[in-house]
Amino acid sequence: MLKRDAGSTSYDDAGVSIARGDELVARIKPVAARTRRPGVLGGIGGFAGLFDVAELGYAEPVLVAGTDGAGTKIKLAIDTDRHDTIGIDLVAMCVNDVLVQGAQPVIFLDYYVCGRLDVDVAERVIGGIANGCELAGCTLLGGETAEHPGLYRDGEYDLAGFCVGAVEKRKIIDGTGIRAGDAVVAVASSGPHSNGYSLIRKLLADTAARLDDRLGNETLADALLRPTRIYVKPVLTLLETVRVKGIAHITGGGITENVPRVLPDGTGVEIDCGTWKRDEVFQWIRATGNVAIDEMYRTFNCGVGLVLIVDAADAENTADALRRAGEHAWIAGQVVRRTDAMRARVTLAGLDSF
Repeated sequence: MLKRDAGSTSYDDAGVSIARGDELVARIKPVAARTRRPGVLGGIGGFAGLFDVAELGYAEPVLVAGTDGAGTKIKLAIDTDRHDTIGIDLVAMCVNDVLVQGAQPVIFLDYYVCGRLDVDVAERVIGGIANGCELAGCTLLGGETAEHPGLYRDGEYDLAGFCVGAVEKRKIIDGTGIRAGDAVVAVASSGPHSNGYSLIRKLLADTAARLDDRLGNETLADALLRPTRIYVKPVLTLLETVRVKGIAHITGGGITENVPRVLPDGTGVEIDCGTWKRDEVFQWIRATGNVAIDEMYRTFNCGVGLVLIVDAADAENTADALRRAGEHAWIAGQVVRRTDAMRARVTLAGLDSF
């Protein structure tokens, strides 16, 4: 062992502990092992993760990659000392994005950065990431933990996630087959998911609202920290029997900004907002902040986490299949033809039902 000279300066003195990092790696190895799937070569602790794509059994595999974070929802997790599910949010935001191309999420990597590493907190966060990977059927192949003293305060951390999925080339979902008359099937969210939390936190700071206030049968904190729904397994099962023409993950930008991303030129979507009831947490946001309805629909998912576009003849079967898989799904609208030169867009009806 190398000796440290008296009066010398170490990395520990600068606020970075190699020992704490080593302890965290030792703790999370068995957690990551739970997510292991065929194709993984090696384990946690190397310089990079290895995966044998041939193990997926695809004839013409196309890799689909996505990256995202959990936003300022992390600040609520820190403020309430609820670190066990924010990792699910991180995974969900990435794997749901990969899913919309028809891809199966295969590998996931995380980046955890903090001011001073609290091994117990980090273990809880990464445990949530592993739970999310299990829900999505992908493996936690590796990650990075970094201490950045001076950049983050003690007790603060941030997260980023990176997902790679795979899909048969002929089965890529890209929206090109969408036509007027197709049906829009909505799948319920579990709450705000991981979007709009800067506005939510502003409402908490500017009003007398408290996180321990009651909201129906739960506290406001419970409602705001519900983990983002992971739609991977139900949708992949659906794709085995139904031709899905387009999928939109309703994230930042809400319904009005995300659905047009999958529509071809010359089309639009009409969605009837009266086909579902808004969760109490969205009603709380709107009432507390006097938030305009159009602002609600372009900031929050307002109860719709995923939108699928299918042939009208497949709409009922699609909704039924998703309900059998445990999702709340319904027919919310239709695709329409647009004759002007404007970009594809969403028209919302039934706004007074909020």
